[in-house]
Amino acid sequence: MKNINIPFNKPYLTGKETSYIKDAVTTGKISGNGKYTKLCQDFFEQNYGFKKTLLTTSCTDALEMAAILIDIQPGDEIIMPSYTFVSTANAFVLRGAKLVFADSRSDHPGIDEATIEALITPKTKAIVPVHYAGVACDMDIIMDIANRYDLFVIEDAAQAIDSYYTSKDGIKKPLGSIGHLACFSFHETKNIISGEGGLLAINDDQFIERAEIIWEKGTNRSAFFRGEVNKYGWVDVGSSFLPSEIIAAFLWAQLENLKDIQSRRKQIWNNYFQQLKFWANENEVRLPKIPLYATNNAHMFYLVFKNSEKQSHFIRQMKEHQILCVFHYLSLHKSEFYKSKHDDRNLPLSDKYTETLVRLPMYYELKQDKVIHNILNNA
Repeated sequence: MKNINIPFNKPYLTGKETSYIKDAVTTGKISGNGKYTKLCQDFFEQNYGFKKTLLTTSCTDALEMAAILIDIQPGDEIIMPSYTFVSTANAFVLRGAKLVFADSRSDHPGIDEATIEALITPKTKAIVPVHYAGVACDMDIIMDIANRYDLFVIEDAAQAIDSYYTSKDGIKKPLGSIGHLACFSFHETKNIISGEGGLLAINDDQFIERAEIIWEKGTNRSAFFRGEVNKYGWVDVGSSFLPSEIIAAFLWAQLENLKDIQSRRKQIWNNYFQQLKFWANENEVRLPKIPLYATNNAHMFYLVFKNSEKQSHFIRQMKEHQILCVFHYLSLHKSEFYKSKHDDRNLPLSDKYTETLVRLPMYYELKQDKVIHNILNNA
């Protein structure tokens, strides 16, 4: 963007992405499910304990696979937050589901867990919590509700790589390992990137075999390559969810450097918090809150202002000093698409975050002194 010295995001390269891509190309196997796909999937299964993982071309595709796996039918109802990206909703709308939006929490933009149970009807099929900013929803509450009403839980963990939830019994669990299914993103704005890319994590044995078939365009080709069947054919619905080895090779270079990337991002996040907390208090600006049961993976640092006028003023002031700060989601229940098909919903906290939340620049190579200086002196 013209006259922007500090962008909102800048993709970080570890230095090995192109060499791994070259290696993938020279092997002659670039269509996917090869060496680098297996390295990436093994990494997630071994480090986070997911029963089965499948790389996808995006988190959107992982969500669409999840919708197929739980057999969404027209008229099924899905509970999810309104304050989320449209992909969370589209995956289920594409299969005919009705969206039932929940409001955000007063202390955090994530779903208000206390409102979920009242939204359940005989048509409810699943709950889709979104771990906003990589900060865990209260999964004890959500899983208890799901178990009592026999519902599926699909964690939208697009922003939540390497983040954890501590249950009431004191067990620390990686986000994405708690629900029946979970979906991650490796879009260039995320902590770990591959340009576009995603991952489906499967934690329930009943979905493992079918997931692989859906992933391979509805065929049992993976079983064929393992020597489990003599021929492969069309056995189920599916699509082209499997990414190329080029994407997987790029991602592997990132995963090898996960600890370093996370350490740097947390350093930036903590510096924002320490340097801005007094300014925020004096100006009635709210900083991010990390609940005791959650960890911080430093995906995002945001400010919550008193009203939309202060939000807009801050964004303009920072842009004048060549720093790009941005708002986040527009509440999905207020969208033209949703309003035309459903009754109006009153979700004041979701709307509040739309009108008051601002995200600060956040990336590995960020020199944040200028950002902090301009906030303290010009915002």
